[in-house]
Amino acid sequence: MVGQVEDGSEVIAGLERFQPDVLLLDIRMPKMTGIEALHAMNEKGVSVPTIILTTFDDHQLVLEGMQGGARGFLLKDVSLESLVQAIEKVQQGETLVQPAITERIIKGLSGLRSGQSEPQPTEELSPKELEVLRLMSCGYSNREISLAVNKSEGTVKNQVSSILDKLGVRDRTQAVLRAINLGLI
Repeated sequence: MVGQVEDGSEVIAGLERFQPDVLLLDIRMPKMTGIEALHAMNEKGVSVPTIILTTFDDHQLVLEGMQGGARGFLLKDVSLESLVQAIEKVQQGETLVQPAITERIIKGLSGLRSGQSEPQPTEELSPKELEVLRLMSCGYSNREISLAVNKSEGTVKNQVSSILDKLGVRDRTQAVLRAINLGLI
């Protein structure tokens, strides 16, 4: 740990002062929420891999955080071991959403599916790509997915790239959100 700030309004100054590799951001903070701090970071062009910690099950806040660029979401009761693993994954460019949060997002969005028509993917995902996408939604790394599907890590990276392309998104978080909205997972 290189530093800590007292409230959301101090996040930008803290990032400049401490220059962390990964930012752990509370979703609810005094003066400025974690979501507002993410938006402020974006407005100033500050980009640090960010994990949002929450005790809340408000799927809308999680979605806003992801849209704001958060790379991970964890409940505050996460074990130290899981937190360290999450920090390492996010620092390596991966996305991590704790399965309990993923379930809440899916439940929260279930009502949206019936009322909205989303554009379909440019191409249909293959059964193998859907399997990889489901594992991505659980926060698994390419290495973990490769072990689960018994394929090389390079093959999984290619499948992830294909999934991103077919869904018309730029990263894993957006792919999962898009897949949820499309009812694919």
